Amino acid sequence: MQTLKKEGPQGLYKGATPPLVGWMFMDSLMLGSLTLYRKLLNQNLFLPYKIQRLPQGIPLSADDQKLPTIGHAIAGVMAGMTVSFIAAPVEHVKARLQVQYAADKSKRLYSGPIDCSRKILSQHGIKGLYHGLGATLLFRTFFFFWWGSYDVFNRWFKKNTKLSDPAINFWAGGLSAQVFWITSYPSDVVKQRIMTDELGEKRRFPRWRDAARTIYQETGWKGYWRGFVPCFLRAFPANAMALVAFEGVMRTLDK
Repeated sequence: MQTLKKEGPQGLYKGATPPLVGWMFMDSLMLGSLTLYRKLLNQNLFLPYKIQRLPQGIPLSADDQKLPTIGHAIAGVMAGMTVSFIAAPVEHVKARLQVQYAADKSKRLYSGPIDCSRKILSQHGIKGLYHGLGATLLFRTFFFFWWGSYDVFNRWFKKNTKLSDPAINFWAGGLSAQVFWITSYPSDVVKQRIMTDELGEKRRFPRWRDAARTIYQETGWKGYWRGFVPCFLRAFPANAMALVAFEGVMRTLDK
């Protein structure tokens, strides 16, 4: 309400341009690398292990040939690490634009994402643009829970319901995204605090634990969950539809 009062509806979209452009590349890299890591893990780790445990001459069943849930979880972490190198500068710029609260645009430090990126690069170099990379890498290790639970939900719905594949992808995608945010949200709050910290010698949080400790000192445990409700409500529909689209395209390409 404060944002609407001071800046109007457009104020709700501050920092929208970086993710609008960046997420095209981020999601493409995440889902593409996820698919690749799933295949590599299954072919080079899980299938050889399963074959070694079988009596000689007995083939693997169709179910045994599939990547196990732990494999999906590990692939998720690997994909999260991979995409972090694109996500970190995008999220850094977005975070700095979102905390510009001056209603008068002329009083804001950055006029937009390009201006923000240019000023950070000119004053602090590539290292400045990648400020918060470590926090981004840590945050995306929680993809373990997203893609692990996504496989669990997929298997459960296929076994216990008669839903179509797109419907299963919808429910599994939405529910797994909520599992992800429940487990990862505190680390995202810390990441945002780091990304909006001063750059250069004026930094308040030289280490991840410094930001985490400050949040606790200021607001206690509830500080790690500030803003959780809107994020949680957004997670289900956004990711459910994204995974319906992704899985639908993959099924089409496999034909």
